[in-house]
Amino acid sequence: MTCACGTTWTTASTRKDIRVEVCSSCHPFYTGTQRIVDTAGQVERFRRRYGIKGEVAAS
Repeated sequence: MTCACGTTWTTASTRKDIRVEVCSSCHPFYTGTQRIVDTAGQVERFRRRYGIKGEVAAS
């Protein structure tokens, strides 16, 4: 298996090559980081619509 981040590992699958977009090495839940991918300004429109003023403070 190969992840989009470059991590590879071996499985017992019958398929020769499996590609995934997110794995435990790069998923925000496991890494503790947050990435916001802003596609065509959707995040900014959401923030303006609901009055959110910037990033959430880390606890």
